[in-house]
Amino acid sequence: MIRDPKKMEAMLQEVRTFLRTECMPLEAEVDATDEIPEPLVQRMRETGLFGHSIPEEYGGAGLTTEELALINIEVSQVATAFRARFGGNTGIASESLVVDGTEEQKRKYLPLLARGVVTGCFALTEPEAGSDATAQQTVAVRDGEHYVITGRKCFITNAPVANLFTVFARTDPASKGANGITAFLIERGTPGLSTPAAYRKMGQHGSPVGEVVLEQVRVHKDAIVGGLAGQGFKTAMKALNKQRINLAGLCVGPAVRLIDEMVGRAHSRKQFGQAIGEFQLVQQLIAESNTEMHAARALVLETARKRDAGLDVTMEASMCKLFASEMCGRVADRAVQLFGGGGYISDNVAERFYRDVRLFRLYEGTSQIHITNIAKRSMAALAA
Repeated sequence: MIRDPKKMEAMLQEVRTFLRTECMPLEAEVDATDEIPEPLVQRMRETGLFGHSIPEEYGGAGLTTEELALINIEVSQVATAFRARFGGNTGIASESLVVDGTEEQKRKYLPLLARGVVTGCFALTEPEAGSDATAQQTVAVRDGEHYVITGRKCFITNAPVANLFTVFARTDPASKGANGITAFLIERGTPGLSTPAAYRKMGQHGSPVGEVVLEQVRVHKDAIVGGLAGQGFKTAMKALNKQRINLAGLCVGPAVRLIDEMVGRAHSRKQFGQAIGEFQLVQQLIAESNTEMHAARALVLETARKRDAGLDVTMEASMCKLFASEMCGRVADRAVQLFGGGGYISDNVAERFYRDVRLFRLYEGTSQIHITNIAKRSMAALAA
């Protein structure tokens, strides 16, 4: 649902201008240094990028799912690290608070997240709890009015720079599966919480990803998201359901950029006395990429509209994430192929995006997990 088309177009244009004039020229530098300059992060704050999905009453823009999808398609047309820097706050790192936080928790943290004063992260994944996110080994033991949390999280986006951690831990040791998991809000500086150095990664350089170590971290029961123990996994699934639509939009943007780059290369590169775009097999690379990109974009926007209408889009969100992430990988591969040897060289846009988008098929549920979910829900619907 787009509430005000003119206002939305103005926001898109503002974001587009910022990305192309201030972020795009720094893509190679960020890839080489593995760091986004702090002055640029400050410009992100000033532009309002940290608060797009946070409700207006807490200082954000309160974008609908469809509006946020359009923004995500736009912001991901530059190197993915830029969006990752603010994307947690306007996505998965704030969504738990938005959907299930107490009023006191929302008023305390959401305005800070919206302004980018605080960077949030979503600490669910563990060494033995990846696709099976219910296999949590982090435990939170009740001690009077407090909980003592011990465990280790891994592959957490923005963990090395985060100020606020949404940490999931098992509070009921007798429970199994999704039951007995609780979400806690923990601030950096709390004794026992530490974040080792960021991982070295294949791609998405400039987006710090790392571990969260919890050694006897003591927090008050008021740190529980929503104030109710044992509901953490439900909270996580609510956040992930929306984030999968967000991520699907983030897969469309790189495809848009790469198709533009492919077309430009097809016009400028000459072989056998003519532009390579005159060859039908090169045209096929572009045509298939453009068709798949438009299909993914249509699926994302349709699903976003359904969610805005209050419909259950759990299966459609999985479809979006699966199709868009696989599409993006295929487009990136074709872009490298079209650029030829140059597409394999590290200062080439195709090479950089090829590395960056590979992660999309892994996080927020692997492609295999989404295929399984879609199949189960399809079969259950037909059986009913």
